[in-house]
Amino acid sequence: MFELKERDGLARICELKTRHGRVTTPALLPVVNPNQLTISPSEMKDSLGVEILITNSYIIWNDPKLRNRVEGSDLHSLLGFDGPIMTDSGTFQSHMYGDVEVEHQEIVRFQRDIGSDIGTILDIFSEPHFTEDEARAAVEETLRRAKDSVGQKGEMLLAGPVQGGVFPNLRQMCAQELSKMDFDVHPIGGVVPLLQDYRFSDIVNIVMASKKSLDPSRPVHLFGAGHPMIFPLAVLMGCDMFDSASYAKYAREERIMYPNGTKFLNDLHDLACSCPACSRTSVDELKAMDKVERTKILAEHNLRISLQELKKVKNAIHEGALWELVEMRARAHPAMLEALKTLSRHVEFMERAEPTSRRGAFFYCGPESYDRPAVARYRDRFFSRYRRPNTKVLVGFEDADKPYSRHYANEIRAISKKVDASFIVVSFFGPAPIELDEMYPIAQSVIPRNLDPDVVRRVRNVMERHAHSHGFPLAVMWEGEDTLSFLEDVAPGKEPVDVDLLRCRAVLDMQFGKGAADVLDGKVVEFVKSRKTGKIRNIIVDGLHAFSMRAHDGRFTLKMEGARMLMDALPPPRMRVVIEDEPAEFAAKGANVFAKFVRDCDDEIRPGDDVIIVNTKGVLAAAGRALMNREEMLAFNRGIAVRVKQTAD
Repeated sequence: MFELKERDGLARICELKTRHGRVTTPALLPVVNPNQLTISPSEMKDSLGVEILITNSYIIWNDPKLRNRVEGSDLHSLLGFDGPIMTDSGTFQSHMYGDVEVEHQEIVRFQRDIGSDIGTILDIFSEPHFTEDEARAAVEETLRRAKDSVGQKGEMLLAGPVQGGVFPNLRQMCAQELSKMDFDVHPIGGVVPLLQDYRFSDIVNIVMASKKSLDPSRPVHLFGAGHPMIFPLAVLMGCDMFDSASYAKYAREERIMYPNGTKFLNDLHDLACSCPACSRTSVDELKAMDKVERTKILAEHNLRISLQELKKVKNAIHEGALWELVEMRARAHPAMLEALKTLSRHVEFMERAEPTSRRGAFFYCGPESYDRPAVARYRDRFFSRYRRPNTKVLVGFEDADKPYSRHYANEIRAISKKVDASFIVVSFFGPAPIELDEMYPIAQSVIPRNLDPDVVRRVRNVMERHAHSHGFPLAVMWEGEDTLSFLEDVAPGKEPVDVDLLRCRAVLDMQFGKGAADVLDGKVVEFVKSRKTGKIRNIIVDGLHAFSMRAHDGRFTLKMEGARMLMDALPPPRMRVVIEDEPAEFAAKGANVFAKFVRDCDDEIRPGDDVIIVNTKGVLAAAGRALMNREEMLAFNRGIAVRVKQTAD
């Protein structure tokens, strides 16, 4: 029903299967009011590429004429749209106007019977001003209705909204209980008033609390989030679907949407847009038009801009650049920037879904970049996994051009001739040993020389932590020839160091966990290097090709001999994905591992990790690259969990 295709952390491109076709998410569902069609559904599909709509089943149920029409045919005929249609249940109407007259089980059956592809239960809208007791009562009633309603869905997909007001503990509780039920989609409800008041930080805490307890194999719909300025941030947090009535509502109010905000038509000198709707007219021509015609053009513009922003988000996911897009968009409004700062409180949870490397470089966009999961992961793994070389002296260098080993080659060479030393750089990411300077994200990053004062302070704090824990008898910062003279006096002597072996050991520990480098102990290790760059390409251990080092991220691709060595060095379940025995036989012949066959998985595995694939008896079947973390592998019933790269056969 829902299959993961591409990802950038919690953000994901998925395929949602419905009775009326497949939908690629993230998806925008334009709200269609059968009584007021600003843009016809058929035009949305044919001219704008809209894949899925949403309409309100309560409006249809409550209008005798519409109800007779839909009961005489079906919902798709009523709207003139042959693609998937989602229906809401009347919850928002109860929020706006008071109680609705329909029973909660009745409205689910009605949605099912009129042919809705995705129906929604009649939940209780948790108002932002609710006390915790009031919000809890609303959640309890929502859960009671959910249990009553889920058995009424038939073949229709059913949405169970997460409520709980502004209280993260209630959102988590509601999400956890709903995940136990047979729902297919999970909207996050009760957020429209917060969106209207620009309370984006509250939105962040609500979404993240919900995501932490929701089944990751089900799409998340952020109800009422119809403005393009919220899309990048919401998708980054793992929201898959959005609905928008704003495109038409704003048009009727002569308000024009842009990715960074909204403008009134009367305040514009130029439309500043090249979409088809704007390209065929001007501000003055719009003002002179008939109200109906003007409204339709503005609605078309608003919808096109919204759809275009989602396309930019999808491109950013494919490129691994969504964090950069979000950070740039956040500067469009102070409330958005504050929301991005709030997101940093959830970095530990986000790190679990963050890929271990990316296609392009890590681009610094501002002090908020320091709070990305990739930075936190490097810092945490350095202190928990990295093992320093057994030398007498640590020499530190200031940040410089990358790779550091090339920039400081002369200094390293001069010191190494006279002193038993190791080398480290004060980098944006934290302490960067020279032997890790080709590994993502150290080398694959673009960081300005003059950092923001807050970032400088935070980097300094991390370096001070390292200074208290590094364990070297002596540590100095390089200040030129005077430093070399000092080191000759206090720490003379030199032990031969194999720099290639040092790099290999450090990457093994950082990538697979402390202790992984022990697979090389007592072994004959040889290196095959690139003739062009001189970088390590293959590692031969006792005559066997065990690992290959990737040029683009400085990480290892695991070969079968390397997998066998790691299995001996790392106790279960370290770096292992356990799958059913029969699929393991297919994996041993090169077939990818599908999530539905995964029985267990190391909790430390992250998307992009090279992993060991074993059967239920622990027998090695293959080596591959994980596309999911543990929670996802155990939750999804569709899609590839591990892409097989090497096989035992």
